[in-house]
Amino acid sequence: MALAPSRTKYRKVMKGSNAGNAKGGNTIAFGEFGLQSLTRGQLTGRQIEAARVTMNRHLKRKGKIWIRVFPHKPVTSKPAEVRMGSGKGSVDHYVAMIKPGAVLFELAGVPQSIAKEACRLADAKLPFHCRFIVRDSSI
Repeated sequence: MALAPSRTKYRKVMKGSNAGNAKGGNTIAFGEFGLQSLTRGQLTGRQIEAARVTMNRHLKRKGKIWIRVFPHKPVTSKPAEVRMGSGKGSVDHYVAMIKPGAVLFELAGVPQSIAKEACRLADAKLPFHCRFIVRDSSI
């Protein structure tokens, strides 16, 4: 089952904008390594799950993975071959709005080479470019 909020205040929301860089969630908070977005876009619950499964399979269930994003925003769609008008479509799926600099995943408990490869494989599942980051040792 794809990630989705258990309940929301409003069923449908407007599209909005995704301008600017990530203000919060742009540093490593839990693990030693991270996957940081370099471009903006929408990340669906299925894409998050696909990346998580890919990382877990490469790590062979060693170490720990933190998912730092959650799809809160509903995206609506109308059925195929429906005439214009007659209101907004029903909720199809949920997305997380990702800005440049947002940390998507964090890892700990594995060597850097294995973590880097796991992040590279997860990056291939995501719809935008990401980079591998390491926690600053001075913190």
